[in-house]
Amino acid sequence: MPRWRQMYEVLEERIADGVYPPGSRLPSVVDLCAQFGVAQMTARRVLKELRDAGLAYMEPGIGTSVAPLPKPPADLEP
Repeated sequence: MPRWRQMYEVLEERIADGVYPPGSRLPSVVDLCAQFGVAQMTARRVLKELRDAGLAYMEPGIGTSVAPLPKPPADLEP
């Protein structure tokens, strides 16, 4: 499995487990590089993949944050 995919799955799991709750900032590219021992290009790809999957969003000048949880369809609400 490619290193970027391993990182993606770790971050995806941390988001699902609430380590990074909705609205919280994800680690920066530099922090991800230090934490996982990867190149900046790899860290950027992971953040892009998380955004593409709808799990995160970019705030220019601030960083990448965890996306809000999707609301359940109206017919499934109690």
